[in-house]
Amino acid sequence: MTVAARTATRALRRTGFTFAADGSHAACLASASDGGWYAESWRLPQDGPAVPTALRLPGPRFESPCSQPVALPDGSVLLCRHDGERHDLVTLHAADGPDGRPVAVERPPATLRMPGLRLLPLPAGAPSGPGAPVALALGSDTRPATTVWLVRADGSAPQQIAGIPGLYGGGVWLDHCGALLALDRVGDGLVRTVALDLRTGTVTPLLEIGGRSNDRLVLFDPDSRFAMVRSDAPGADRIGWGVLGGGRPLRFPDALHVAGMFLRPVALRPGPEGVRVALQVDHGAGCSLALWQPAAGRLDPLPVPPGRLGAVGHWSAGGLRMPYSAPDHPAGLATLDVDALLAHDPAATASGPVPVPLPLQLAPLGSGLPGPWRDTVLPWRPGTVGRVNSSAPPRGWRLDGSAAPGDGGRWQPAQSLELAGPAGPLEAVVYGGDGWLSSPHLVLALHGGPADAWRLEFDPALQRMAAEGLAVLAPNQRGSTGYGLAHAMAVRGSWGGPDLDDVLHLLEAVAGQRAALGLEPPALFGVSYGAFLALLAAAHAPAEQLTRCAVVAPFLSGARLLAEASAPVRALTTRLGGGEPIEDARGPRDVLQLVHRIGAPLLVVHGDRDEVVPVSQSRALRHELLRIGRAEGSDFRYVEAAGAGHEVLAEEGGAVLHELLATFLRTGRPG
Repeated sequence: MTVAARTATRALRRTGFTFAADGSHAACLASASDGGWYAESWRLPQDGPAVPTALRLPGPRFESPCSQPVALPDGSVLLCRHDGERHDLVTLHAADGPDGRPVAVERPPATLRMPGLRLLPLPAGAPSGPGAPVALALGSDTRPATTVWLVRADGSAPQQIAGIPGLYGGGVWLDHCGALLALDRVGDGLVRTVALDLRTGTVTPLLEIGGRSNDRLVLFDPDSRFAMVRSDAPGADRIGWGVLGGGRPLRFPDALHVAGMFLRPVALRPGPEGVRVALQVDHGAGCSLALWQPAAGRLDPLPVPPGRLGAVGHWSAGGLRMPYSAPDHPAGLATLDVDALLAHDPAATASGPVPVPLPLQLAPLGSGLPGPWRDTVLPWRPGTVGRVNSSAPPRGWRLDGSAAPGDGGRWQPAQSLELAGPAGPLEAVVYGGDGWLSSPHLVLALHGGPADAWRLEFDPALQRMAAEGLAVLAPNQRGSTGYGLAHAMAVRGSWGGPDLDDVLHLLEAVAGQRAALGLEPPALFGVSYGAFLALLAAAHAPAEQLTRCAVVAPFLSGARLLAEASAPVRALTTRLGGGEPIEDARGPRDVLQLVHRIGAPLLVVHGDRDEVVPVSQSRALRHELLRIGRAEGSDFRYVEAAGAGHEVLAEEGGAVLHELLATFLRTGRPG
């Protein structure tokens, strides 16, 4: 693909947003429909829309989606490209390409070698000018120890300034000039925030609330010394606040503890009436936003459109800026006027959440928010104005940079529904409108992980299926995150246990109701862990409950993954109990031992450079299918994507695979 063709497309996915310390620019990684990733720089004027500039590399080169961008105040982007233990630090800025469109110009990279490396931008008051440092690099090794370097944007070698024992996460500046940094030290089974003095390389304790508590500094204002913290010292993981060094204990008010929700402080802004803090409130597949005013002791919900916020933000005179995505709106940057949102009257925009008609036995899910929160999640979705279940966005909300469909059509919306599961309700993201259950074709989509979940955000693969006329039911079965510890831990040491029960229960219920309507049974789609789960479900479900199955990057069992995967993947698999066998009437959770029971047409897609699930897993599946007499091209199709890694659907050429998957799931033709 030529540079001209690539620059004509708009971003459908964005990830890794960071903000320059002065709030003048943001940066992220972006990907268009072709699947190739590139860095993006955003100009953030105080008045007017945020403007993205694509920093695409010349020729056929793309960035890795694992690269880490850092926004710099001059609009350039410091990028850390990870390749195993090699980390190249390169600065990108925009220049005019041969066709007049901007392309990225790279300054010579500096290289560090460490098992792990991450970047932290310096604060706005740090010394600036030519040759001045712009960021810190924190590298971890296996001793364990952490090395700290100052990084410059001119490609010169990073300057080592500290070496400290232990592993450290987080990173909150305690001053304006970049001399004192709060880090979260991990060790002895605890996480505690310490202060690193970059002038001397010394570390001193900062937060030690309880004898054996996990205490982390989340936000800090150096002028007032106001702090937001997260700690389990109160007996459970909670958000608290206080003034460090003020002589008064930290407080953990009940207003900052909302049952069933996860509160994330994302930005603060001092003012004449005291500090105000914006908090993202995650609840299941969706999220909300709230304002915490310590002086008033009050947590005020802010009316924002349904979707997903990005858990990072910057609050300046130009407003609160945060990444935002919805199922029918690709990720962009939202600018929020907090005072206007506080004054917003929900009745002026909508009369409350629009009821969703009950599809047969499957009940709709409300906002999931208790009491006063319920009406703050508005029934508006970007791009749906003028259609059912829509209204204008609230005053004080603007979304910039979100791509419209190139063909003049519209993105397909999705909703959140609550379904009856074998052990309790299950939330699902559903495409297909209120008549999804009676759609001619329905796909049951299973996410990866298992510690992951479907969210109310833009997903190119699901969007392509919906555009093909497929209804999509994407459940967050047991093992999914966002529903409390018990739900997430249900599959610890039991891969293919409770979650398989949930999937088979949904297959039976949905297939039965569709059969009563004279419709074909649902199809199955899964990625990574979801692909493993889909193959197990295809082997155990009766033939009348499944019409076809498509899987991407599947593994065959936890034990087989442990035998072949890289050390980090083996460590994660062990930590999640993936290798522990299940003993019940269903027998082993090993796809190779069950593949003879899969009678539905099958499509298998795998990248040949998958760094998480080795492609040998899918090759073994193909070999076994051939051994038992299945015909490739009619009974199944095997597609190995050359040069692709684990995120094969998000990499270059991903759009072709989206098309292949959508067509197969609609028609069942593997060829």
